[in-house]
Amino acid sequence: MKLNERSVAHYATCNSPADHAGFLRKRVERHHHHVHHHGTSYQRRWFVLKGNLLFYFEERESREPIGLVVLEGCTVELCEAAEEFAFAIRFDDAGARAYVLVADGQAAMEAWVKALSRASFDYMRLVVRELEKQLEDACKSLAACRKSPRRSSSSSSGRKRHLSIPALQPLQENFTTLENGYSTWSSGGCVAGGATCTDPDGGQMKPPPLPPRRRLTASSVTGSPAPGLSPATLESPVSPETICFSKLHN
Repeated sequence: MKLNERSVAHYATCNSPADHAGFLRKRVERHHHHVHHHGTSYQRRWFVLKGNLLFYFEERESREPIGLVVLEGCTVELCEAAEEFAFAIRFDDAGARAYVLVADGQAAMEAWVKALSRASFDYMRLVVRELEKQLEDACKSLAACRKSPRRSSSSSSGRKRHLSIPALQPLQENFTTLENGYSTWSSGGCVAGGATCTDPDGGQMKPPPLPPRRRLTASSVTGSPAPGLSPATLESPVSPETICFSKLHN
């Protein structure tokens, strides 16, 4: 992979937010060719993680990074080392260099391992696939809910409406028109001939509004139907089963 050194250095030090940052000790192995042994030492470096790029600086105030690790095709795992709180970045390619890093404590080590493990593009692709699957399942379940009738909710709501209807219905009122224009309320609990009546709770209820008056012809006063009128028209306009006013008057 070829990277533009200036672009990478600018990205490492620009004001873009870092995913994780902190001091780590990086293991450095020195090989001595003349002597058949090698020594191991650790250098304290300032590490900055941005996306899938892990930069490390000589000091926190350094203007340019001294190294870069591209976190693709690798795994982050704990490792056995002489130093405590050590973990390693190992690549899949055979013979690739492994980066052994040491944190200052248990919490810092766990935070670094978690951040580095989630930094690769492969991990992000897996997350996107999982989210797409969850979204597809949610859309299917929502479509199924919309297609299926809500029997339980409709029946319960219908039951509630059925129970509430009697309370909302007014009392069945039968009016009988008197000579002076007043009406008697002939429903249950009413006193015939009075203008007010007592409801079941014992309170006084106001009389209902008066029905519109009809002009009576001369023949209706005498009790005989007017010419061209059927006996049904002599019934009370409010209560069809009530006889005509003239008969009540007589």
